Order: sequence, then C-alpha cells, then structure tokens
Amino acid sequence: MATEVKVPTLGESVNEATVGELLKNVGDAVAVDEPIVSLETDKVAVEAPSPVAGVIKEFKVAVGDTVEIDAVIAVIEEGAAPAAKGAEAGRAQEERAEGKQERADTPAPAASSDAAQTLSPAVRRAVLEHGVDPSTIKGTGKDGRLTKEDVIAAANAKRDGGAAPAASSTPPAATGGERREERVKMTRMRQTIAKRLKGAQENAALLTTFNDVDMSAVMEARGKYKDMFAKKHDIRLGFMGFFAKAACLALKDVPSVNAYIEGDEIVYHDYVDISVAVSAPNGLVVPVIRDAQDKGFARIEKDIADFGKRAKDGTLTMDDMKGGTFTISNGGVFGSLMSTPIINPPQSAVLGLHRIEDRAVVVDGEIVIRPMMYIALSYDHRLIDGREAVTALKIIKEAIEDPTRMLIDL
Repeated sequence: MATEVKVPTLGESVNEATVGELLKNVGDAVAVDEPIVSLETDKVAVEAPSPVAGVIKEFKVAVGDTVEIDAVIAVIEEGAAPAAKGAEAGRAQEERAEGKQERADTPAPAASSDAAQTLSPAVRRAVLEHGVDPSTIKGTGKDGRLTKEDVIAAANAKRDGGAAPAASSTPPAATGGERREERVKMTRMRQTIAKRLKGAQENAALLTTFNDVDMSAVMEARGKYKDMFAKKHDIRLGFMGFFAKAACLALKDVPSVNAYIEGDEIVYHDYVDISVAVSAPNGLVVPVIRDAQDKGFARIEKDIADFGKRAKDGTLTMDDMKGGTFTISNGGVFGSLMSTPIINPPQSAVLGLHRIEDRAVVVDGEIVIRPMMYIALSYDHRLIDGREAVTALKIIKEAIEDPTRMLIDL
C-alpha cells in the first residue's frame, strides 16, 4: 500500500517552505515518525516525518524546491522490505538530491559506508571551499548529519595537524589552472534575514550609543561561585545571565526601550521577553527567553544552553522564536571588539556585547589594568530619545559592575 508524505503545518502565518535536505534515499526503510525531509521556513528548519513504517518508493521534490502545506513530498510503500540499491536507483536519487544545480566537484563518501550521506547546500559549499572529504568527518548534527561547523573544524584540524607539502609552501593552483565559482540559492531563512534587516534600516531611525563595562565584579563572582552553581543547578554560570538580569532592570526603569511602534501607537509591555541571538548552521536565529524578569540565573542559563543546542541540531520551533520585546546579541564570542547591532523588528532596541580584554583604565586617580568590555545599544530614535537610551545603557553598566544591584532591584 502506497502512502503519501505531505508537507506538515509549518506554523502561524507560514504557508510555504523550501526543501533544504533529503534525509533518506529511495529504497531506504523508515519507521513511523522518522524524519525523511528537512524543510526550511522563514525562521526555522522543520522536518517532515513518515506517517507509516515502510520503504521510500519515490521523492516528489528535490533540494531547493518551494513547497506549500499539504503538498506531496514523497511516497512510502507501507510494510515493504528495503530494496537493494542498484546503480539505477542510486543514480536517480543522486539526481534528485542535486536538483537543477550542477553537481559540485567534491570528494565522494567512502564506498564502505551504508549509504551516501546527503549534504545540505551549505555543507556542500563548505566541503568545496575547504577541500575536505566528508566521508572522513564525524557529524555532530541530528542523527549524525554533517554541519557546516563540522566541515570547518575538520579543515582547521587538517591545516594545523596535517603534514605540509615538502616541495613548496605555495598553495597549489586549481587543476588545469582553472578557477571555479559556485552559485547556491539563498536559503529561505537567509532571504528573510536579509529582508528584515534591510527593512529595519529603511523603516527605523537607527542610532547606537556606546559604553564600556568593567567586568571585574562579575568575573570574581563567577570564579567564586561557579562550582557551587554548577553542582546545584547542573548548568554552567555564564555571562549572559548577568546581562539578561541587568537588562531587565534597565527596561523596567526605561519602559520605552521595551516598547515598539504600531501604526500611530506605542505598545508598552509589563514583561520582558528577551530574544537571544544564536548562531545556527543556516543563519542567525533569535529564540526568546520568556518572562526573563521573573527568572533566576539558573533558569536563564538553562534556556540559553538549550537554545544553543537546538539551534545547532536544527530543532528550534516557530514557537521558540515568536514574540520578544528586546534582543541581546553577543558578538564577543566571535572576537568582536565593537559593533553597531541592528534592531530586530518590531522591537525598538538591541544590546550588543563584545569581547573582554585587559585595558588600562583610571580608577581613583591611578592607572590600573581591568577586564573591560564595550557594550552598545542600538535603538529606534522615533520612539527612544537619546537620554533614555543612554540611561538604559548606564543602568546595565552599573548593574554589571556592581551585581548586588540585581539582588536588591536598584
């Protein structure tokens, strides 16, 4: 009996998606609810599961296709035994996986593997750029699939630990002296990120104010309590918990920074839902810590850790990203010294964190070395005046430099 696999409900107001990855091959056995296709929406990647146990008879889509809700994406032969993968079946599946794009000249997986691993466009591009063999890399994504980060890590390990060519240190030229280019269609998520960020620049009156923060007190508190904290709460005490709680103080005292414009009205919130910028394989995503004003450090740190893991695995949902009244983006984890972050519409402000470095500062008339961080607050000047923005950033600075303020709500 043949059963059709259809595009599932994608989320509120989301009607279509792009086929990002075929997770199985024609002839593969699948279990009930086992994912067979990864679909990319405007915000997240969702997986289409098999409704029955059986064998994949046919795919109706290829990587890069745009599909709507309830469109048929595959046909499952219910209860059938896996068929031998002959040359013809393997060739047909390979052509579907590549879609209309010309196949990149990348190393093929080892012949001894159970099945050729289907690589997403981003991973294929990384393999081509770094010249690594994907069959030699252990994937850390869901179900052991390769991610772009896996390829980059393997390339770095090869560069650092591999033997250098004895004849010359000059990078080898491309075969035949040719230089290659590859055109890869932007993912739906990347297209949406581009559209939203450009829209923020065009529609909001963006301005950024800066300050610097002495991280000594926070670093001392982490050093003193991190072991007890981890033992009690089973989570690492990081910096984001401190900044989230400091932001809650600032947004309470300066409510316009936690508001947004809708038409000719200003919408204020009596709660703080903090969007945390997280790097995912397909782009930046912003899951939301809800009611951050009521959560303790441990709950905030657990939420952030969970978001980071699920962003890497591609299992964040639309509900994880809905809402948000204020955003914190930590470019410091990538080494950024200073930036002017862009607001996440319809929000009106975003806090940018940066790397910590020892700098000479003047304290009580003496030059001392302190661990300093630049912080930036970008805001919509249509709603937030300069005085309010500077005041909010100053409250955050003071709370980080004297964490006791967060305990006594000062």
